[in-house]
Amino acid sequence: MIDPIISEDIKDISDNLDIPFFKDKEILITGGAGFLGSYLCDLFVSLGSYVSCLDNFSTSTLENIDHLTKMKNFRLLREDVSKIAIKETFNYIFHLSSRASPEDYQLHPVETLITNSVGSNETLKLAVKGNSRILFASSSEIYGDPQAIPTSEDYWGNVNPVGVRSCYDEGKRFGEALFMAYRRQYGLDIRITRIHNTYGPRIRSDGNYARALPRFIDQALKGEDITVYGDGSQTRSFCYVSDTIRGIIAAIYNDRAEGEVFNIGNPYEISILGLAEKIKELTHSTSKIVFRPLPEDDPKRRSPSILKAKKRLNWQPKISLEDGLKRTIKWFKIANQNL
Repeated sequence: MIDPIISEDIKDISDNLDIPFFKDKEILITGGAGFLGSYLCDLFVSLGSYVSCLDNFSTSTLENIDHLTKMKNFRLLREDVSKIAIKETFNYIFHLSSRASPEDYQLHPVETLITNSVGSNETLKLAVKGNSRILFASSSEIYGDPQAIPTSEDYWGNVNPVGVRSCYDEGKRFGEALFMAYRRQYGLDIRITRIHNTYGPRIRSDGNYARALPRFIDQALKGEDITVYGDGSQTRSFCYVSDTIRGIIAAIYNDRAEGEVFNIGNPYEISILGLAEKIKELTHSTSKIVFRPLPEDDPKRRSPSILKAKKRLNWQPKISLEDGLKRTIKWFKIANQNL
Protein backbone atom coordinates (compact mmCIF):
# COMPACT_ATOMS: atom_id res chain seq x y z
CA MET A 1 0.00 0.00 0.00
CA ILE A 2 1.16 3.51 -0.77
CA ASP A 3 -0.49 6.66 0.57
CA PRO A 4 -0.01 10.42 0.10
CA ILE A 5 2.56 10.73 2.92
CA ILE A 6 4.80 7.97 1.53
CA SER A 7 4.30 9.29 -2.03
CA GLU A 8 5.52 12.70 -0.86
CA ASP A 9 8.56 11.07 0.73
CA ILE A 10 9.38 9.18 -2.49
CA LYS A 11 9.02 12.35 -4.56
CA ASP A 12 11.23 14.26 -2.13
CA ILE A 13 13.94 11.60 -2.50
CA SER A 14 13.73 11.39 -6.31
CA ASP A 15 13.57 15.12 -7.06
CA ASN A 16 17.35 15.58 -6.91
CA LEU A 17 18.46 12.18 -8.25
CA ASP A 18 20.31 11.45 -11.47
CA ILE A 19 17.40 9.47 -12.92
CA PRO A 20 19.22 8.19 -16.05
CA PHE A 21 21.80 6.57 -13.74
CA PHE A 22 19.15 4.14 -12.50
CA LYS A 23 16.74 3.94 -15.44
CA ASP A 24 16.53 0.47 -17.04
CA LYS A 25 19.07 -0.91 -14.53
CA GLU A 26 18.57 -4.33 -12.94
CA ILE A 27 18.35 -3.92 -9.16
CA LEU A 28 18.06 -6.55 -6.41
CA ILE A 29 16.87 -5.52 -2.94
CA THR A 30 17.10 -8.20 -0.25
CA GLY A 31 14.61 -7.52 2.52
CA GLY A 32 12.77 -5.49 -0.08
CA ALA A 33 9.34 -5.80 1.57
CA GLY A 34 10.63 -4.39 4.86
CA PHE A 35 10.54 -0.84 6.19
CA LEU A 36 13.55 0.57 4.32
CA GLY A 37 13.53 -1.99 1.52
CA SER A 38 9.99 -1.13 0.46
CA TYR A 39 10.94 2.54 0.14
CA LEU A 40 13.79 1.53 -2.16
CA CYS A 41 11.41 -0.64 -4.20
CA ASP A 42 8.96 2.25 -4.58
CA LEU A 43 11.74 4.65 -5.53
CA PHE A 44 13.44 2.50 -8.15
CA VAL A 45 10.18 1.37 -9.76
CA SER A 46 9.26 5.05 -10.11
CA LEU A 47 12.67 5.74 -11.71
CA GLY A 48 12.18 3.06 -14.36
CA SER A 49 14.56 0.46 -12.93
CA TYR A 50 13.82 -3.26 -13.08
CA VAL A 51 13.39 -4.18 -9.43
CA SER A 52 13.65 -7.66 -7.89
CA CYS A 53 12.43 -7.71 -4.29
CA LEU A 54 13.67 -10.71 -2.29
CA ASP A 55 11.97 -11.36 1.04
CA ASN A 56 10.83 -14.32 3.15
CA PHE A 57 8.41 -12.13 5.15
CA SER A 58 9.83 -13.13 8.53
CA THR A 59 9.51 -9.52 9.72
CA SER A 60 7.98 -7.64 6.77
CA THR A 61 4.46 -7.47 5.37
CA LEU A 62 3.08 -7.88 1.86
CA GLU A 63 1.10 -4.69 2.39
CA ASN A 64 4.32 -2.66 2.00
CA ILE A 65 4.76 -3.70 -1.64
CA ASP A 66 1.40 -5.11 -2.77
CA HIS A 67 0.75 -2.03 -4.94
CA LEU A 68 3.90 -2.84 -6.94
CA THR A 69 3.14 -6.47 -7.74
CA LYS A 70 1.27 -5.62 -10.95
CA MET A 71 4.00 -3.30 -12.26
CA LYS A 72 5.93 -4.63 -15.25
CA ASN A 73 9.28 -3.53 -13.85
CA PHE A 74 8.80 -5.20 -10.44
CA ARG A 75 8.94 -8.81 -9.32
CA LEU A 76 8.64 -10.42 -5.91
CA LEU A 77 10.92 -13.32 -4.97
CA ARG A 78 9.69 -15.17 -1.88
CA GLU A 79 13.05 -16.57 -0.84
CA ASP A 80 15.30 -16.82 2.18
CA VAL A 81 18.44 -14.78 1.58
CA SER A 82 20.57 -17.59 3.02
CA LYS A 83 19.27 -19.94 0.28
CA ILE A 84 19.28 -17.72 -2.80
CA ALA A 85 18.31 -19.55 -6.00
CA ILE A 86 18.57 -16.57 -8.36
CA LYS A 87 20.38 -17.15 -11.64
CA GLU A 88 20.11 -13.63 -13.07
CA THR A 89 22.68 -10.89 -12.58
CA PHE A 90 22.16 -7.30 -11.45
CA ASN A 91 23.72 -3.88 -11.88
CA TYR A 92 23.11 -2.91 -8.24
CA ILE A 93 22.36 -4.95 -5.13
CA PHE A 94 21.11 -3.59 -1.81
CA HIS A 95 21.50 -6.11 1.01
CA LEU A 96 18.98 -5.11 3.69
CA SER A 97 17.78 -8.50 4.93
CA SER A 98 17.85 -8.80 8.71
CA ARG A 99 15.70 -8.75 11.80
CA ALA A 100 16.17 -5.30 13.31
CA SER A 101 14.08 -5.02 16.47
CA PRO A 102 16.01 -5.99 19.64
CA GLU A 103 13.10 -7.91 21.13
CA ASP A 104 12.56 -9.80 17.89
CA TYR A 105 16.16 -10.68 17.12
CA GLN A 106 16.73 -11.84 20.69
CA LEU A 107 13.89 -14.31 20.16
CA HIS A 108 15.52 -15.48 16.90
CA PRO A 109 19.29 -15.22 17.54
CA VAL A 110 20.34 -18.08 15.25
CA GLU A 111 18.27 -16.85 12.29
CA THR A 112 19.62 -13.32 12.83
CA LEU A 113 23.22 -14.52 12.74
CA ILE A 114 22.61 -16.76 9.71
CA THR A 115 21.01 -13.91 7.74
CA ASN A 116 23.94 -11.58 8.34
CA SER A 117 26.59 -14.26 7.72
CA VAL A 118 25.38 -16.95 5.31
CA GLY A 119 22.85 -14.54 3.78
CA SER A 120 25.53 -11.93 3.23
CA ASN A 121 27.84 -14.52 1.67
CA GLU A 122 25.14 -15.73 -0.75
CA THR A 123 24.36 -12.15 -1.76
CA LEU A 124 28.05 -11.35 -2.26
CA LYS A 125 28.54 -14.45 -4.43
CA LEU A 126 25.68 -13.22 -6.60
CA ALA A 127 27.39 -9.82 -6.83
CA VAL A 128 30.67 -11.42 -7.94
CA LYS A 129 28.82 -13.38 -10.61
CA GLY A 130 27.33 -10.22 -12.10
CA ASN A 131 30.14 -7.81 -11.19
CA SER A 132 27.45 -5.85 -9.34
CA ARG A 133 27.90 -2.75 -7.25
CA ILE A 134 26.63 -3.85 -3.82
CA LEU A 135 25.66 -2.00 -0.63
CA PHE A 136 25.37 -3.48 2.85
CA ALA A 137 22.86 -1.96 5.26
CA SER A 138 24.83 -2.26 8.47
CA SER A 139 23.88 -0.64 11.74
CA SER A 140 24.92 1.74 14.50
CA GLU A 141 24.72 -1.37 16.70
CA ILE A 142 28.19 -2.43 15.50
CA TYR A 143 29.48 0.25 17.91
CA GLY A 144 27.82 -1.47 20.88
CA ASP A 145 27.85 0.90 23.86
CA PRO A 146 30.24 3.50 22.39
CA GLN A 147 32.73 5.35 24.55
CA ALA A 148 33.20 8.02 21.89
CA ILE A 149 30.31 10.46 21.27
CA PRO A 150 29.70 11.58 18.57
CA THR A 151 30.86 8.30 17.10
CA SER A 152 32.83 8.31 13.85
CA GLU A 153 33.43 5.45 11.42
CA ASP A 154 36.96 4.83 12.70
CA TYR A 155 35.68 3.83 16.16
CA TRP A 156 36.05 0.04 16.52
CA GLY A 157 33.20 -0.49 18.94
CA ASN A 158 32.49 -1.65 22.49
CA VAL A 159 30.45 -4.82 21.97
CA ASN A 160 29.70 -7.77 24.24
CA PRO A 161 30.42 -10.67 21.84
CA VAL A 162 28.41 -13.20 23.87
CA GLY A 163 25.61 -11.00 25.24
CA VAL A 164 21.92 -11.14 24.36
CA ARG A 165 22.35 -8.50 21.65
CA SER A 166 25.42 -10.12 20.11
CA CYS A 167 23.39 -12.02 17.51
CA TYR A 168 22.64 -8.70 15.81
CA ASP A 169 25.70 -6.65 16.78
CA GLU A 170 28.23 -9.33 15.86
CA GLY A 171 26.16 -10.42 12.86
CA LYS A 172 26.43 -6.93 11.40
CA ARG A 173 30.11 -6.69 12.32
CA PHE A 174 30.77 -10.01 10.57
CA GLY A 175 28.77 -8.82 7.56
CA GLU A 176 30.97 -5.74 7.28
CA ALA A 177 34.13 -7.83 7.55
CA LEU A 178 32.83 -10.19 4.86
CA PHE A 179 32.00 -7.34 2.49
CA MET A 180 35.51 -5.94 2.90
CA ALA A 181 37.00 -9.41 2.39
CA TYR A 182 35.16 -9.76 -0.93
CA ARG A 183 36.48 -6.39 -1.99
CA ARG A 184 40.06 -7.34 -1.17
CA GLN A 185 39.92 -10.86 -2.62
CA TYR A 186 37.67 -10.35 -5.65
CA GLY A 187 37.87 -6.61 -6.32
CA LEU A 188 34.13 -6.27 -5.74
CA ASP A 189 32.65 -2.75 -5.64
CA ILE A 190 31.17 -2.63 -2.14
CA ARG A 191 29.73 0.14 0.03
CA ILE A 192 28.69 -0.04 3.70
CA THR A 193 26.17 2.22 5.46
CA ARG A 194 25.82 2.17 9.24
CA ILE A 195 22.19 3.14 9.70
CA HIS A 196 21.15 4.91 12.89
CA ASN A 197 17.61 4.51 14.32
CA THR A 198 15.48 5.26 11.28
CA TYR A 199 11.76 5.92 11.73
CA GLY A 200 8.79 6.95 9.61
CA PRO A 201 5.77 5.53 7.75
CA ARG A 202 5.69 1.73 7.47
CA ILE A 203 7.76 1.12 10.59
CA ARG A 204 6.10 -1.60 12.64
CA SER A 205 4.70 -0.92 16.11
CA ASP A 206 3.26 -4.34 16.85
CA GLY A 207 4.49 -7.07 19.16
CA ASN A 208 8.13 -8.11 19.06
CA TYR A 209 8.76 -5.95 15.97
CA ALA A 210 8.18 -2.64 17.76
CA ARG A 211 11.08 -0.41 18.62
CA ALA A 212 10.83 2.48 21.11
CA LEU A 213 9.69 5.29 18.81
CA PRO A 214 6.84 3.54 16.98
CA ARG A 215 5.77 1.82 20.20
CA PHE A 216 5.52 5.20 21.94
CA ILE A 217 3.40 6.62 19.10
CA ASP A 218 1.08 3.62 19.09
CA GLN A 219 0.66 3.70 22.87
CA ALA A 220 0.09 7.47 22.92
CA LEU A 221 -2.56 7.36 20.19
CA LYS A 222 -4.38 4.52 21.97
CA GLY A 223 -4.20 6.23 25.38
CA GLU A 224 -2.17 3.35 26.81
CA ASP A 225 0.77 3.68 29.19
CA ILE A 226 3.95 4.74 27.37
CA THR A 227 6.57 2.21 28.46
CA VAL A 228 10.10 3.54 28.92
CA TYR A 229 12.87 1.07 29.74
CA GLY A 230 15.25 2.10 32.52
CA ASP A 231 15.02 5.69 33.73
CA GLY A 232 14.93 7.00 30.16
CA SER A 233 18.25 8.81 30.41
CA GLN A 234 19.78 6.67 27.63
CA THR A 235 19.96 8.58 24.36
CA ARG A 236 19.41 7.85 20.68
CA SER A 237 19.63 9.84 17.45
CA PHE A 238 16.60 9.37 15.20
CA CYS A 239 16.69 9.83 11.42
CA TYR A 240 13.55 10.22 9.29
CA VAL A 241 13.17 7.56 6.62
CA SER A 242 13.50 9.81 3.55
CA ASP A 243 16.82 11.13 4.88
CA THR A 244 18.12 7.60 5.45
CA ILE A 245 17.08 6.51 1.95
CA ARG A 246 18.79 9.56 0.45
CA GLY A 247 21.95 8.55 2.30
CA ILE A 248 21.78 4.99 1.00
CA ILE A 249 21.28 6.24 -2.56
CA ALA A 250 24.18 8.68 -2.22
CA ALA A 251 26.40 5.79 -1.09
CA ILE A 252 25.50 3.54 -4.05
CA TYR A 253 25.71 6.40 -6.57
CA ASN A 254 28.92 8.17 -5.63
CA ASP A 255 32.20 6.82 -7.00
CA ARG A 256 33.96 8.16 -3.91
CA ALA A 257 31.99 5.69 -1.77
CA GLU A 258 33.61 2.55 -3.21
CA GLY A 259 35.07 0.41 -0.42
CA GLU A 260 34.02 2.92 2.24
CA VAL A 261 31.89 2.90 5.39
CA PHE A 262 29.48 5.72 6.21
CA ASN A 263 27.37 6.65 9.20
CA ILE A 264 23.87 7.47 7.95
CA GLY A 265 21.88 9.10 10.72
CA ASN A 266 20.82 12.35 12.33
CA PRO A 267 23.34 13.69 14.87
CA TYR A 268 20.58 15.26 17.00
CA GLU A 269 20.64 13.36 20.29
CA ILE A 270 17.61 12.98 22.57
CA SER A 271 16.96 10.95 25.70
CA ILE A 272 14.38 8.17 25.48
CA LEU A 273 12.36 9.89 28.20
CA GLY A 274 12.56 13.14 26.23
CA LEU A 275 11.32 11.31 23.15
CA ALA A 276 8.36 9.85 25.07
CA GLU A 277 7.47 13.31 26.39
CA LYS A 278 7.75 14.84 22.90
CA ILE A 279 5.48 12.17 21.38
CA LYS A 280 2.96 12.60 24.20
CA GLU A 281 2.95 16.34 23.51
CA LEU A 282 2.56 16.01 19.72
CA THR A 283 -0.26 13.45 20.01
CA HIS A 284 -2.04 15.43 22.75
CA SER A 285 -2.20 12.14 24.62
CA THR A 286 -3.41 11.55 28.17
CA SER A 287 -1.17 8.48 28.45
CA LYS A 288 1.01 8.03 31.49
CA ILE A 289 4.74 7.42 31.10
CA VAL A 290 5.72 4.32 33.07
CA PHE A 291 9.11 2.72 33.59
CA ARG A 292 10.24 -0.87 33.07
CA PRO A 293 13.59 -2.59 33.83
CA LEU A 294 16.41 -1.70 31.44
CA PRO A 295 17.28 -4.60 29.09
CA GLU A 296 20.72 -6.19 29.25
CA ASP A 297 23.52 -4.44 27.32
CA ASP A 298 21.28 -1.54 26.26
CA PRO A 299 23.60 1.23 24.96
CA LYS A 300 23.72 4.37 27.12
CA ARG A 301 24.26 6.88 24.30
CA ARG A 302 24.05 6.93 20.54
CA SER A 303 24.94 9.86 18.29
CA PRO A 304 26.75 9.58 14.94
CA SER A 305 29.40 11.79 13.45
CA ILE A 306 28.35 12.38 9.83
CA LEU A 307 31.34 14.48 8.77
CA LYS A 308 32.51 11.77 6.37
CA ALA A 309 29.10 11.48 4.68
CA LYS A 310 28.90 15.26 4.37
CA LYS A 311 32.35 15.44 2.76
CA ARG A 312 32.33 12.34 0.54
CA LEU A 313 28.63 12.01 -0.31
CA ASN A 314 27.42 15.59 0.07
CA TRP A 315 24.70 14.15 2.31
CA GLN A 316 23.12 15.27 5.53
CA PRO A 317 19.61 14.91 6.99
CA LYS A 318 17.03 17.56 6.15
CA ILE A 319 14.05 16.57 8.30
CA SER A 320 14.01 17.70 11.95
CA LEU A 321 12.88 15.28 14.64
CA GLU A 322 9.72 17.27 15.30
CA ASP A 323 8.75 17.45 11.62
CA GLY A 324 9.51 13.76 11.13
CA LEU A 325 7.47 12.82 14.20
CA LYS A 326 4.52 14.87 12.96
CA ARG A 327 4.60 13.06 9.60
CA THR A 328 4.93 9.67 11.28
CA ILE A 329 2.11 10.35 13.75
CA LYS A 330 -0.12 11.48 10.88
CA TRP A 331 0.65 8.24 9.02
CA PHE A 332 -0.11 6.13 12.12
CA LYS A 333 -3.48 7.84 12.47
CA ILE A 334 -4.33 7.07 8.83
CA ALA A 335 -3.09 3.48 9.15
CA ASN A 336 -5.18 2.91 12.30
CA GLN A 337 -8.27 4.19 10.48
CA ASN A 338 -7.67 1.65 7.71
CA LEU A 339 -7.52 -1.34 10.07
